[in-house]
Amino acid sequence: MEVEIKIDKTRGQPRVIVETASITEEVQNLVQRLSQTPFQVLAGAKDGKLTALDPSELFRIYASGGSVYAVTAKGTYALRLRLYELEEQLDKGQFVRISNSEIINLKKAAQFDLNLAGTIQVKLANGDTAWVSRRYVPKIKQILGLSR
Repeated sequence: MEVEIKIDKTRGQPRVIVETASITEEVQNLVQRLSQTPFQVLAGAKDGKLTALDPSELFRIYASGGSVYAVTAKGTYALRLRLYELEEQLDKGQFVRISNSEIINLKKAAQFDLNLAGTIQVKLANGDTAWVSRRYVPKIKQILGLSR
């Protein structure tokens, strides 16, 4: 695939044009990724009221008992979306899946503790502790620059 960038100082917003001989799976994936924008706000329910949650304020998102919850400094909110939907829509540079049931905000991670058992304990800025499952350890090590 060729990629070309043209600088046009008169243009306000970026414009993407895809020229192709046919619609392939690669082209469809590219268009889908380009058209997805990270969530600007999430609707979270607490005490029977919906609240607009700023994703940058989230510490962690986890699944428990068939429901999905988001943790902020103001409390825990129930979400209507599934983890896989959140994982697709949240900023991949800021949020990372650490287990089948949890996503954390990397910007809210205070400490990573690599233990001898091969797992990673994550201490978040709000005092919560999360564990990276073995399946996701290589991914986290890569993000932290610990793998070769």
